[in-house]
Amino acid sequence: MVPLGLFLQRSQRMVMAVKGAEVYSTGSVLELVWTIRRGTESDAEWGSLTERCFNRPSFRYGTQGGGGGFRLGVAYPDGGKTTADEWPHWGMEGADPGPGPVLTTAGGGGGSGSDDEVTSSVKFWLWPLPTVGELRIVAQWADVGMDQESVVVSGDALALAAERVQPYWLTPG
Repeated sequence: MVPLGLFLQRSQRMVMAVKGAEVYSTGSVLELVWTIRRGTESDAEWGSLTERCFNRPSFRYGTQGGGGGFRLGVAYPDGGKTTADEWPHWGMEGADPGPGPVLTTAGGGGGSGSDDEVTSSVKFWLWPLPTVGELRIVAQWADVGMDQESVVVSGDALALAAERVQPYWLTPG
């Protein structure tokens, strides 16, 4: 585990952070968390936003189908780039991720909501494991007023964590 605690957004309306990275021998899982405060939304609009937060953010398409949904991308130190919506069928039979890099959802962490705010999280699998240097994480969620924002993660910290990775299963004999 590499704790990160990097804010992608901090405003009166929304807070979003890259909480941390779980590092594996071949890649990592990035966890994002966010809280959104209710603005001037009607009860129906607030209910719709709350639902999208709990059932993974609406990637790319947004509420109106025009690109206002949550978007996440990663830029590697060597210039390679990927976004979470480029390979939506990761893990499906016959699916070939190609040479990479690949970024795809890896589950959500649940959340909570009220009439005034909603909190949730989502995890993303990033493959391959980043090399040393700066890894840039970029996010945008126009439907909730979040312009494109980015943070830099130390690839060195992830590489150091990878050196401590242990096999999950013991091999026989």
